[in-house]
Amino acid sequence: MKIIILGAGQVGGTLAENLANEANDITVIDSDSTRLRELQDRLDIRTVQGRGSYPSVLRQAGAEDADMMIAVTNSDETNMMACQVAFTLFKTPTKISRVRANAYLARKELFCDAGVPIDVLISPEQVVTRHITRLIEYPGALQVLEFSKGLARLVAIEATKGGPLVGHELSYLRSHMPKIDTRVAAIFRRDRPIIPQGDTVIEEGDEVFFIAGADHIRSVMSELQPLEKRYKRIFICGGGNIGQRLAHNLENRYQVKLIERDRDRCIMLSESLRKTIVLQGNAANKDLLLEENIEGTDVFCAVTNDDEANIMASLLAKRLGVRKVLTLINNPDYVDLIQGGEIDVAISPQQTTIGSLLTHVRRGDVVNVHALRRGAAEAIEAIAHGDHRSSKVVGKRLDEISLPQGTTIGAIVRHNEVLIAHDHLRIQPDDHVILFLVDKSRIGEVERLFQVGLTFF
Repeated sequence: MKIIILGAGQVGGTLAENLANEANDITVIDSDSTRLRELQDRLDIRTVQGRGSYPSVLRQAGAEDADMMIAVTNSDETNMMACQVAFTLFKTPTKISRVRANAYLARKELFCDAGVPIDVLISPEQVVTRHITRLIEYPGALQVLEFSKGLARLVAIEATKGGPLVGHELSYLRSHMPKIDTRVAAIFRRDRPIIPQGDTVIEEGDEVFFIAGADHIRSVMSELQPLEKRYKRIFICGGGNIGQRLAHNLENRYQVKLIERDRDRCIMLSESLRKTIVLQGNAANKDLLLEENIEGTDVFCAVTNDDEANIMASLLAKRLGVRKVLTLINNPDYVDLIQGGEIDVAISPQQTTIGSLLTHVRRGDVVNVHALRRGAAEAIEAIAHGDHRSSKVVGKRLDEISLPQGTTIGAIVRHNEVLIAHDHLRIQPDDHVILFLVDKSRIGEVERLFQVGLTFF
């Protein structure tokens, strides 16, 4: 595909890297020549310096025959205007735009061909808020990903001492939990992927990815580590867009406190949030945290725009006795560095958002994409179309499908029912097939599996 990306920041750069590695024709536009040069030194892409919403700059980038434009600059207005120009002057087929301000997002009627012609709206704040909310709903999870409107979920969890399955073969799970169907899609042991078999032994410290129906998630988690008590008290550091959304999502189910430095912002937050206790101050102030009984808090979420402030506040909160620390980290180089020590989960907005973007780039009918392990692995939900003549998967038993190396089918969702993958299952037309890839370079082979041959038409 010929794709134009507006914005060479963290999201634009991460996206360019993902797409360039999959043999797409990528052009990145940004007004910052240093950022563009850094990208060009690392990736096989074209770059154009200039303002992405200008018709002349878009033309120079090849908008006249581009298949897709993805606008992810830091300016909502630039992104929206670029989509308008691409629609009016260049008839660009697919226009994806990042829009962050709630003032725009609250008015969905704005986004149509007669208004602002954006085909797909991406709001990183919404995506990150959903991601953090799911982690709070499932204590102990490292990642919780939804498929088929939440019917099936893929969960990453660390196997720890005291989990009944630790030290046993995977086949033990079936006999130990006969009424619960689940499938382990992959295991990462000391950062190396293992494709699980029935005789694979789970070791302490393994990062285990399993898929199950939403109702069975906690039961399966209890096999891999002693089940944590549900959280009650949440402390949010940072009252920006993410902090505000998170408090709004959680305040009816949890006891929520939110701390923000800016006085005017605190006043606005206290007026817009109903049950959240809003505090003005610095979350890295030890006395303030102790005064607010931080040692009795279940989860501390640091979600300011400042990585260093998030890290320092999180480390302090952990030392003072918080059970779990979730920390937002914008710099991808920091994520691997800090996760798993005193900080329990480091959340990368780029990797969390990138899946939403990749969903619209994948060939075949792909309705969900999730980047895993900082982009090294991927989980996708693809819809099977056609019949046994035109499709490489429809009508076949799962053990008859030649999947690329390192790829596993975790589950099938059929007529709103989750069917965990077993060899005897046959794929039917319109099945939603959930796959896990430990090697992202194989994504093209998976896409081709789910493309319909011409005989179908």
